[in-house]
Amino acid sequence: MPETTPKGLTRLAFGGDYNPEQWPETVWQEDVRLMREAGVTMVSVGIFSWALLEPSPGAYDFGWLDRLLDLLHDDHGIRADLGTPTVAPPAWFYRAHPEALPVTADGTRYEFGSRGAICHSNADYRAAAANITTRLATRYADHPALALWHVHNEYGVPVSACYCDSCAAHFRRWLTDTYGTVDALNEAWGTAFWGQRYADFDQINPPRLTPTVGNPGQALDYKRFADATLRENFVAERDILHRLAPGIPVTTNFMTALSQCDSVDYWAWGREVDLVTNDHYLITDGRRTHVNLAMAADLTRSVAGGAPWLLLEHSTSGVNWQPHNPAKAPGQMARNSLAHVARGSEGAMFFQWRQSRRGAEKFHSSMLPHGGTDTRVWREVVELGSAVDSLRTIRGTRTRADVAVLWDWQSWWAQNLQWRPSEDHDPRERADAFYEALYDRHLTVDFAHPEADLSAYPLVVVPALYLMTEAAGNNLKEYVDNGGTLVVSYFSGIVDEHDAVHDGPYPGALRDVLGLTVEEFSPLLKDDRVRITGPDGSELTGEVWSEFVVPRGAETLWTYADGLTAGHPAVTRHRLGEGSAWYVSTRLTAQGLDAVLGLAADDARIAPCTDLPRDVEVVCRTGESGTFLFAVNHTALDTKVPLDAHGTELLTGERAAGHVSVPAGTVRVVRLDG
Repeated sequence: MPETTPKGLTRLAFGGDYNPEQWPETVWQEDVRLMREAGVTMVSVGIFSWALLEPSPGAYDFGWLDRLLDLLHDDHGIRADLGTPTVAPPAWFYRAHPEALPVTADGTRYEFGSRGAICHSNADYRAAAANITTRLATRYADHPALALWHVHNEYGVPVSACYCDSCAAHFRRWLTDTYGTVDALNEAWGTAFWGQRYADFDQINPPRLTPTVGNPGQALDYKRFADATLRENFVAERDILHRLAPGIPVTTNFMTALSQCDSVDYWAWGREVDLVTNDHYLITDGRRTHVNLAMAADLTRSVAGGAPWLLLEHSTSGVNWQPHNPAKAPGQMARNSLAHVARGSEGAMFFQWRQSRRGAEKFHSSMLPHGGTDTRVWREVVELGSAVDSLRTIRGTRTRADVAVLWDWQSWWAQNLQWRPSEDHDPRERADAFYEALYDRHLTVDFAHPEADLSAYPLVVVPALYLMTEAAGNNLKEYVDNGGTLVVSYFSGIVDEHDAVHDGPYPGALRDVLGLTVEEFSPLLKDDRVRITGPDGSELTGEVWSEFVVPRGAETLWTYADGLTAGHPAVTRHRLGEGSAWYVSTRLTAQGLDAVLGLAADDARIAPCTDLPRDVEVVCRTGESGTFLFAVNHTALDTKVPLDAHGTELLTGERAAGHVSVPAGTVRVVRLDG
């Protein structure tokens, strides 16, 4: 089995992307001296260096990289996460192979001058990528600085799919392997509609620009094909590295919870990397950014199968690619970093070490800012390096979760195709809303694939899974039969894996477990609301969506009080076997969602947490080295977090008994006795 932890790294990873090629070598000595001052243990190098390593076809210059790796290791003991630079082929490559530039669905070919402009079906690109990867692996397999291989960079960003003729031919081969016969494809895609039937695979092209909406089955399969093509290229490089540099784990940096990066099925990718790593950046959209951070960390840990993972990129302060890029408040960098560690990361890495003076990201914050060492950011970096070092005993421990949320990128691909009942329904918004409601109940979340084993969780939540296989529906029914509590949001279980509506009434794959049918969807007009009332006089508010729900064994808990669906059930519960399944047929506001989840949590026998303030999160990591309680205070007030046992606070060295004091905006980590 390949190694799953960076070779030779005995502490948590702390450092960032290091791009020394942007600076004269006279600066390198200062860089590594300051890295040691900051407590850096590992840096990522070479990710965008193809043009320097192979300045012309077949001519190589590894001297600068030799000197850099020697400098990092020999004098300073810093490990290297060494990149294969295949995200940015050189200008000479595109001059020789212009067809390797990707083509959009409307036929526009991109130009060289950015990053990630790659047709991943192009044979010349694949050959060149394999060659530079082979050269790197042959030269550095035994270098003592090498801890981790970093293949490519953020697959799927900014280009996830190409629509050129090479991709068309590759797509046809993929379809042949997937379906076997064109008749099977016609059945899956429903090509009888609008006369789209194919007589041969050679008649099929990518879903390029059409006069109106194209075939949704074709569009969904092209997303699968594009994702599989990216993964083919990763696996090709990974296998070269495994063969030539055994014992060095291989990764590529994910972007699991970034809504703009929905083109990659990370459940599949998580099975291919030796170590799951992730990049996370705060999105300035008016919401509580620390909730999305927690969500990203929980999702990344789940993609890793619960095993430790690594935060490979985040920012010390502001970024530069959003409409507004505010700086982080004093203390926020450390709080963000340690919140990732609480949820399973084996360290905290940044983009980047030294802030660039030129190029597209010169205003992106870094560990060493333009202002140098006499800056708040630098002082906080040094403090954080010391804090991370004090947590080295948590290595290898795992984060404990309370509940599961079902998550499926392929369902989102299908949901986000054109011509759905309401463009105001956003499945990602529902996932965020349900996660935030669970976060505010101080519950730690695992994410799970719809067909995964759910037996360990007393409560499973399905925020919005439009696409659900029959196997997934049976999985949820078995879960509830065996005593689980299930909460399902509207417009879930509607279609199968080919975007075909399940036979019979809605909600298809979920009819039996929910004990109801839906006669018709009734999406609301923009800004419309519906009142929902309970038998005890309680009142909730719905927006965006309503349905004509007919109970088939489920009991009605709240009823629509107005609108077209007045008198029909809005929220139901179905007792099935040893468990119960709840259904929410509208988009509840935060208050209503909390009320429903509170009752479902009671069903699941999850005790309410009443002794923690809002925005104070408590997460536990456990393993052979002990149990570690992380208390993260995102508020402006000091607080006390109760403890079930005595312990030692690792960041201050103080003993804690009965509670741990957590000052405003800080983190405390208690290693519990015993």
